[in-house]
Amino acid sequence: MTSAFVTGAHGFIGRHLSHELAHRGFRVAGLGHGAWPESEAEQWGLSHWLNGTVDSANLDVLVRQFQPPDVVFHLAGGSSVGASLANPREDFLRTVSTTAELMEWLRLNSPQTPVVLVSSAAVYGNGHQGPVAETAPLNPYSPYGVHKRMMEEVGESYSSSFGLKVVVVRLFSVFGFQLRKQLLWDLCTRLAAGTDSVPLGGSGSELRDWTTVSDVVHALIGSSQLAASGFTALNIGTGSGTSVRTVAEYVSSSWHQQGGQSSVLQFSGRSRPGDPLCLVADISRLAALGLSCRQPLTASLDNYVRWYRSLAGVIA
Repeated sequence: MTSAFVTGAHGFIGRHLSHELAHRGFRVAGLGHGAWPESEAEQWGLSHWLNGTVDSANLDVLVRQFQPPDVVFHLAGGSSVGASLANPREDFLRTVSTTAELMEWLRLNSPQTPVVLVSSAAVYGNGHQGPVAETAPLNPYSPYGVHKRMMEEVGESYSSSFGLKVVVVRLFSVFGFQLRKQLLWDLCTRLAAGTDSVPLGGSGSELRDWTTVSDVVHALIGSSQLAASGFTALNIGTGSGTSVRTVAEYVSSSWHQQGGQSSVLQFSGRSRPGDPLCLVADISRLAALGLSCRQPLTASLDNYVRWYRSLAGVIA
């Protein structure tokens, strides 16, 4: 049976990825931070979970307790611009140091194992007017984006110097059930409070490439085939931009249609530090692999609202 290591399996995307890998017949082991009861981890497809830092010692333990990996998906790392601004050192350690530890372990112990390094569109920075290709200059301007770029550079260095098989995937605005942070979660939380108005940051005109986690997971698994050609970068997105205002207004409308109180959205006009105005993926490479994202945005937003409302205390 094909085995996969998933670092950061306890997180939002890591859970969905592990579940889908198991569904496809992989035997999955996870490594990262978070106390996780065995029964719950098994529900998400994990045969083994190790609560600990991504380093050589814990990777050795995982091999002894599980088996050597046929593929590694590296999702461990910082997960938000805001957290990186609040604690840049912690973000560096979570993102860059863990990647260096993983790549060195692979070099010494499993150099033929392909690795998928999960990065972010934040590496592209600001100033883009349309879809951004993988060949665009990397010019991040938040610690989060800088550390993701450094993570990519570590992977590229090990690929060029030691022949490791590495594909970097750059995710855009991923959402879906179990996501308990960022715009959709914050918006639903405020709508659930039942106030007449809901304050939101930014102007609302910011363009994002909203991508469902199910599409992302499908593309992540398929992207591992690129690792055979050495170091490669791949965008994962839909190729279409939708404004924050449009998404927020739809979520608010969906909330009302599903029985919640109607509220007026109020944008502050002040963008958060480190947030670009436009991030939309050029998906030419993704489409050539047959991995294009297919889930319709509005139906997926309805599903997110429905999931949130199903949580305790939110059902109408």
